[in-house]
Amino acid sequence: MRSGDGDRSFLFTICAIIFCLFFTSAIYADEYLISYRYVVKNALLYNERLLISPAMQKCKGTTYSNIILDNKKNDTLKHLIQKHREEFLAYLHHLGLQVWHREQTTNMQNSSTTVMTLPTTCFKVDFNDNSVTIAPLK
Repeated sequence: MRSGDGDRSFLFTICAIIFCLFFTSAIYADEYLISYRYVVKNALLYNERLLISPAMQKCKGTTYSNIILDNKKNDTLKHLIQKHREEFLAYLHHLGLQVWHREQTTNMQNSSTTVMTLPTTCFKVDFNDNSVTIAPLK
């Protein structure tokens, strides 16, 4: 017969593993790479692209200027940003976008192109019960 001590140590080990998995997932936020590009040609929106992907490697840096979005249905980050698209894009504009502008006149015909981009940036994303905190890394 087995002694009761062996069962307790096995149970303690399983509980410790479960606690460690839960504790580390609660402390460390997920990291995502986000890039944005907005192109206007001759005063008309030509192209707009927002790319979001999970970071494959740990990003280095400190967070700054976060945004908090409501997340009542436990959506993924892509679905959440689609729901709050206007608010998130305003946040990206607040962070600062790189702007490239070109204007040309040929035979009295004016043409212009403006491109605004947010280069691929690492964001820390912390999913809470009813909200999500998104903060870029410097």
